[in-house]
Amino acid sequence: MENCKCAHAKSDLSLLKNVLDKYKDVPGSLITVLQKAQEIYGYLPTDVIYHIADVMGTTPAEVMGVATFYTQFRLKPVGKYLIMLCQGTACHVNGAERIESAICKRLEISDGDTTADGMFSLKNVACLGCCSLSPVMMINGETYGSLTPQKAVEIIDGLYAKEANE
Repeated sequence: MENCKCAHAKSDLSLLKNVLDKYKDVPGSLITVLQKAQEIYGYLPTDVIYHIADVMGTTPAEVMGVATFYTQFRLKPVGKYLIMLCQGTACHVNGAERIESAICKRLEISDGDTTADGMFSLKNVACLGCCSLSPVMMINGETYGSLTPQKAVEIIDGLYAKEANE
């Protein structure tokens, strides 16, 4: 990280070495590098963004521009369970707003926030591609469809209960 301008670098940047070695000279590979970095760290820390820019020969502003343009990228850590709540047309007309209200009330968070215990994060997304199951949410890759506010809260409570038993 010899040229990184980060004041408080704290991520283990060596974890990215193989990824950057593979893609640093491949035109158009920034999105792939960011995806792999997010897989490694769970989100895109500032020092990682600076490091990627440095190694790939671009500016931190360009890397940040890509990271903020695409909703798949996260700039802050998420909870153990990431709830992606669909806000697409089918989900919207079938009550996604009521589902969101119930989740926010139960977890005492808003869209983009993480619970104080670090267990859950909520992220509204444009579409999960499961329109026939609307309204729908995905939690850590598992899809839950035909939701009602009560069913959404029961799913969350079930995950809390599972954690308590582990």
